[in-house]
Amino acid sequence: MDKWYMLTLVGKDRSGIVSHVTAALYDAGCDLGESSMLRLGDSFTIMMMVKFRGSSQAVRQIVAPVAESMGLHLHVDKIEGKLHHHIEPDVHIVVYGADRPGIVARVTGALAEAGLNIVNLDSNVGGSSEQPIYIMHIDGVAGEGIPALRSVLDILAKEGVDVQLRPIDTMIG
Repeated sequence: MDKWYMLTLVGKDRSGIVSHVTAALYDAGCDLGESSMLRLGDSFTIMMMVKFRGSSQAVRQIVAPVAESMGLHLHVDKIEGKLHHHIEPDVHIVVYGADRPGIVARVTGALAEAGLNIVNLDSNVGGSSEQPIYIMHIDGVAGEGIPALRSVLDILAKEGVDVQLRPIDTMIG
């Protein structure tokens, strides 16, 4: 019986990581599900759903040679695989604020209290080294409605954070 695993790899970015990891999985008879792969700073990270008949240790043994040769940290967890179970975001929020300790916790905490289920959050630091600006792009589901989100965003704006909320009109079919 096939089982699902979450494969996580992190290491210094370099060419060939995706091709080597996916080739090893393919050669061993693994099927791939959803994945997220991206560069953060000078590191590259992979989170990938993998379907395989063997154990988590067997998945680890398949990928370990590639991970070791490329200097990647490897982690494997057994998960409950649910493909095609997408949550469609209905809001997009952009946040700009002076980079300071706790900005992500403050913003995401306020949004959670207003009922936002974060589906995706991308962040970056812009500005200059003297005046860094923290930038977040957040997609989510407004469980308590957009007015509740606008209320907390107004409070955050009074604290010196620039925020923009845009409803997402998604039509599936």
